[in-house]
Amino acid sequence: QVQLVESGGGLVQPGGSLRLSCAASGISFSRYGMSWYRQAPGKERELVADITSAGRSTNHADSVKGRFTISRDDAKNTVYLQMSALKPEDTAVYYCRARYSFRDYWGQGTQVTVSS
Repeated sequence: QVQLVESGGGLVQPGGSLRLSCAASGISFSRYGMSWYRQAPGKERELVADITSAGRSTNHADSVKGRFTISRDDAKNTVYLQMSALKPEDTAVYYCRARYSFRDYWGQGTQVTVSS
């Protein structure tokens, strides 16, 4: 059974930092490209960042570039999203996604709220 379990979300003040984690099980994690998406209320889900298998390359949305960093630890079957200089507009449910060939899995999401 494939599971992607996100954690690390919560309430943070503007300018603060959080690190999200997504622990995978039931897949050959190192083969998968991993992504973080987010969905704010009333908005479509959007790509935040992704990282290829073995971490050879990363991509970050313009809205988070320079503030967020995606990384992975294949030994722990985990992908991370380090978020800093958080803004109220970063408030959303954050989801991780794993893709390899035709296989495509999503986590259940973790809420991030940026508010004073």
